[in-house]
Amino acid sequence: MELMHTAHVPAGEGPFPTIVLLHGWGANAHDLFGLAPLLHAGQAVVLCPQGPLSFEVGPGMSGYRWFDLSQGLSVDPAQVTGACDKVEAFIEAAAERYPIDKQRLLLGGFSQGGFIAYQIALHAPERFAGLMALSSWLPADLVSDVERSAALEQLPTLIVHGLEDPVIPSERGTESRDVLLGLGVPTVYREFAMGHEINQDALGAVLSWIDEKVFPVIL
Repeated sequence: MELMHTAHVPAGEGPFPTIVLLHGWGANAHDLFGLAPLLHAGQAVVLCPQGPLSFEVGPGMSGYRWFDLSQGLSVDPAQVTGACDKVEAFIEAAAERYPIDKQRLLLGGFSQGGFIAYQIALHAPERFAGLMALSSWLPADLVSDVERSAALEQLPTLIVHGLEDPVIPSERGTESRDVLLGLGVPTVYREFAMGHEINQDALGAVLSWIDEKVFPVIL
C-alpha cells in the first residue's frame, strides 16, 4: 500500500462496514484516528491514509497535504486527480489486506480531505454507502462532468461546517450543499458554533448520521 496509514480493525472475522477518513492540510494519518473507537461503536474498520505531499510545519515537524492550495482555495486539477488516484488505489489495496465489506464503504474527510472525498465519491457513487465532508468545500466547476443518476440519488451525504470557521467560511459549506442538491444527492447539512474543527456537537451529529443513514442497526 503506497500511502502510510493508521487502521482500526474490530475483533472478529468480518467483513465489517468500513470508514475511510482523509485528513486536512498540515495533519497526518493520526489526526482523525482518535475517532475510530467512537464511529459505529467501534464496530467498523476505520482507515486513515496520509497525504502524499509533506512539508515543514515547525522546527523538525512535518505536516502532510493532498494537494497545493492557492489563495481563495483555488486548486490545480492535475494535483487533485493525482491525489484521487492515490486514494482510490489505497482503497483497492486495503480491500485485499483488511476484512472490508466493499458494499458498506463510507468515504469522508476533513477540509482538504473532504474535498478529495467529494471528487472520488461523486464520480463513482455506486462504490460508496455514504459520503461525509467536514469543514470542506466543493467547487461546482470540478464536478461539472457529473450527471444526475440513480446512484447519486442513493448516496447519503453529510456536510458539517462551523459558523465561525476562519479557514473555509460557512458560505462554502452551503454552496457545497446546493451543488449536491442540484445533483439529486440526499444531503444532510449541519452547522455548529465552532471554528475549523470538530467539536462535541458536530461529533454527535456524525455518529448519529452514520448509524441512522449509512450503517443502520437492524434489530
